[in-house]
Amino acid sequence: MSEATQGKQPPITPLRVVIALCLVAPFVAMLWVSSYAKTEPLFAGIPFFYWYQMLWVLVSTLLTMIAYKLWQRDQRDRKGGDAR
Repeated sequence: MSEATQGKQPPITPLRVVIALCLVAPFVAMLWVSSYAKTEPLFAGIPFFYWYQMLWVLVSTLLTMIAYKLWQRDQRDRKGGDAR
């Protein structure tokens, strides 16, 4: 029987792709050192190299929270329930 007739959802969905992108983006940004290995522009006297990394701490937190909420929605939809 095919997955459609069994009522199963595919393992890779657009929602799961968005979740993966939210979790991978900070790694790509931090591993691409040449994009932020400079001192200008300064922010409150702090070189770009440092404040860019600190900004990514906040952005990573936000993206992880978004990924977690999307994962909860995905799991709820797969179970077919509305329990939170």
